[in-house]
Amino acid sequence: MTAATLDAPAASTWAIGTPRLLAGLDRYGSLDHTAHLAAHGPLPPTDRARLTALLDAIALAGRGGAGFPFATKVRATPDHGTVIVNGSESEPASRKDRTLLRRTPHLVLDGAIAVAAAVRAKRVTVAVHDDAAAAAIRRAISERHDGRRVRVELVAGGFVAGEARAVRRALDGGPAVPPGRRIHLTQRGTLLSNVETFAQVAVALRLGPHRFRDTGTHAEPGTTLLTVGGAVAHPGVVEVPLGTPLGIVLSAAGAGIPQAVVIGGYHGTWLAPQLNSQLSHSTGLGAGVISVVDGSTCALGELARVTAWLAAQSAQQCGPCRFGLPALARDVAAIMRGADSTAALHHARAVDGRGACHHPDGAARFVTSGLQVLRTEVERHQAHGGCGRPTLGQLAVPA
Repeated sequence: MTAATLDAPAASTWAIGTPRLLAGLDRYGSLDHTAHLAAHGPLPPTDRARLTALLDAIALAGRGGAGFPFATKVRATPDHGTVIVNGSESEPASRKDRTLLRRTPHLVLDGAIAVAAAVRAKRVTVAVHDDAAAAAIRRAISERHDGRRVRVELVAGGFVAGEARAVRRALDGGPAVPPGRRIHLTQRGTLLSNVETFAQVAVALRLGPHRFRDTGTHAEPGTTLLTVGGAVAHPGVVEVPLGTPLGIVLSAAGAGIPQAVVIGGYHGTWLAPQLNSQLSHSTGLGAGVISVVDGSTCALGELARVTAWLAAQSAQQCGPCRFGLPALARDVAAIMRGADSTAALHHARAVDGRGACHHPDGAARFVTSGLQVLRTEVERHQAHGGCGRPTLGQLAVPA
């Protein structure tokens, strides 16, 4: 086998500063084990005490959206449990985890296997819904002497199916929707985190705490992956130091003059483009998505389109999801035709915090923040029955 394959990537990749997670991808389409070791070097051994001390020192939080401290998960996981890599990247605007799985799978496996060894886990399960990612991980497993404890499982790819408890439920043979009870998976002997989190562990083990903290901020050291899309000339997956100003990322991506920016994906928030604001997980990066909406599209049309898609992603297991989200989608569509925002804001408040899972909360946050940022557009639509611009689909949703 050659040192690296040249399969078509899941997304274009680039970096601001020196890449860590994406090291080597400027030269190769994807890294096999030989190319991986050349780019990153060997992985030092660890145990639970050393791993938790490292994680505490670098303040590593999960990169799936919730931002839970990873050291806390490691401490809470009993011996002989299960480690699950959540590769079910169901956020339509995100490509970062699939890029890691397809193009640098050994970095993900390094982190997962190291964590499994530290907590004495019986096995590692990589849960994915993308056939190409599954094939890349299986190929990587076959290249490793320590790959015998790893298995790959295909799971459903719906929006709520990517939630941690939904993934665990699907792996147990149940439906890929979150259960009504909000229990921590560590109580069931399961340590589950997303793909980038395990890749960050592999980077940190090699660098050590001091070198890891050479970039980023004091509170959030290191780098993070972002999927940048929408109205930009250079969409793709970018690695940036935490604390990088939004304006630098938008400029590097070739954004024009943004009307608004959606941060964190479709459970995230709409923001007015404050170019000096520093990007961090503590201030809402969520799933690591930056989507730009410019003045060529009807921004309320973009909001309505995504809200309708979110309503269609309902797990149908509670009233706020089954009835509240479709009502919210109808309200936003009416605003686009000139109605006021009173009904939409009422329905958003009615579903927030009342669902069996967090899907209604995220949808409510997406809509209310959008209506706040787009107040001028709401007034224009009320005055004229529209804005005269088409809805271009700058916020992508699956067909």
